[in-house]
Amino acid sequence: MTRKLLLILLLGFMTASAYAQRAGSGADQIAGFASPIEDLPTEGTVFGLPVNVHGQTTYINQRYNNFTSSYSGVNSLSAQKSMSYTWSGTLFFGARVAPNTDIYFNPEVVSGVAFSGLTGLGGFTNGEATKASGAQAKFYSARAFVRQIINQEGEKVLLENEANQITQTVSSNRVVVTAGQFSTLDIFDDSRYAKDPRIQFMNWGNMTYLAYDYAADARGYSTGLAGEWYLSNWVLRASRMLAPKTPNGRDLNWQIFNTYGDQVEVERQHSIGDMPGKVSVLAYRNRMILARFQDATNYVIANNAQGTQAINNVRNNYQYKTGIGINGEQALTKDLGIYGRAFTSDGHTETMSFTEADNSMSVGMGMNGTSWTRPHDTIGISMMQNGLSSYRKNYLQNGGVSYFIGDTAYPYAGPNQTINYRPERIGEVYYNAMLVKNVLLGVNFQHIQNPAYNSARGPVNIASFRIHAEF
Repeated sequence: MTRKLLLILLLGFMTASAYAQRAGSGADQIAGFASPIEDLPTEGTVFGLPVNVHGQTTYINQRYNNFTSSYSGVNSLSAQKSMSYTWSGTLFFGARVAPNTDIYFNPEVVSGVAFSGLTGLGGFTNGEATKASGAQAKFYSARAFVRQIINQEGEKVLLENEANQITQTVSSNRVVVTAGQFSTLDIFDDSRYAKDPRIQFMNWGNMTYLAYDYAADARGYSTGLAGEWYLSNWVLRASRMLAPKTPNGRDLNWQIFNTYGDQVEVERQHSIGDMPGKVSVLAYRNRMILARFQDATNYVIANNAQGTQAINNVRNNYQYKTGIGINGEQALTKDLGIYGRAFTSDGHTETMSFTEADNSMSVGMGMNGTSWTRPHDTIGISMMQNGLSSYRKNYLQNGGVSYFIGDTAYPYAGPNQTINYRPERIGEVYYNAMLVKNVLLGVNFQHIQNPAYNSARGPVNIASFRIHAEF
């Protein structure tokens, strides 16, 4: 796959509502199916200031049976029957401290156990798993940011009360500045259809481009500054975010002029036959002390260091890591739509913050249940393919271990045998049923071929269920 990766895109989702612009960051990727609950107001005033409060809780349980595996390495997905789960709870507090200035705070609690300690896959199966670090619940701040809107001349747009958005009328032409703690994905690569693992597809490759190594701490959040310029049906976005002190680390490096993640995105919204859609192009550039795979491969060979995470021994200099991708979505009817994403990174350096993938492509479709008299139910189907660069594959084939993957054929498969790397292919399907108001029960199935890009292992079939509630 090259930088000319193309796609035909999109998916229909929860409602047939019109395509609405958001104010900017911090929606927590919630697709917003919640309805007002009598005697539970979520918006009002305190000391004369407009405020709102929302909340969510999600439990996800995943299981698979034994699968075929000729051998396993230090970072392989366990071939034995396994169970994984996550539970999260989030509160979304907001206050309007000036006519166009909002502040938001999101305390969050998470517990859970990931498959094989979150190793053995490129496209991990649960988007919540990165936040969980054990069965004991952990409390932390997910977001704490300020949003400033600068309205320009244009049509009036109503932004309704939702998580991290107090009801507000803005101009279709406006500038939005977000500063503080939030997720890069709150701003970039937005999608109505494949974004939120709490109520949509669960796999990481449907949260965003899998090969998009966006700046974040180990939980997926960061601190930085982002700007968005809405101009009619165009949106231009740019940001600089803090990078972790070490790859995939919990602590952020506050030397924002030395280590950082920059991204820029151009989006164009459109309608085809009165059906909404959009196309966006996103590029990123990271700067951080990272290991180059060629240096790590040389180290493995020179030091007979097969089966080790040799990238730790050659992480000496600042490196730049870049990538570019395209995302598109189109509603086909009021109940049905399609989406697609494709992305490629340069592949010379190790993963900074996200996962092990240097190119990725995903497509999907979905619909709501209007035709079977269940309008609040949803179904989605997706397929994705993830790949590694020649530099990363060469490092792994010579026996090196990376952060998330590393089956290392030697000594597990024999001294003269190398791993036959193939693209990781994942199919995913889900169904969500509305149990009662604001509570859904979902089932999910994922079929994974070549887990961690190894054709000698798998396939793996993962069955999941989730319960999600919000207000």
